[in-house]
Amino acid sequence: MRVDGRTLRCLEGDTLLTALLLEGHRLRDSEFGDGPRAGFCNMGACQDCWITLDDGSRVRACTTYAASGMTIWTEEVAR
Repeated sequence: MRVDGRTLRCLEGDTLLTALLLEGHRLRDSEFGDGPRAGFCNMGACQDCWITLDDGSRVRACTTYAASGMTIWTEEVAR
């Protein structure tokens, strides 16, 4: 899996949230300017863990499973 252009190793069955936090990575920066975010509820209700897939779609990291070949973006970057 690739995260913000870097390779990240994870286990089959890991959610994106689990994979990112186990790697010691913050999940994303708040769009409201109040700092780094790490998810909150872990069940898809709080809206704190939105990240972007390579195709531009947004998903919740806590309910989306990591997959081989997946590319995700935790910040807005020129691709």
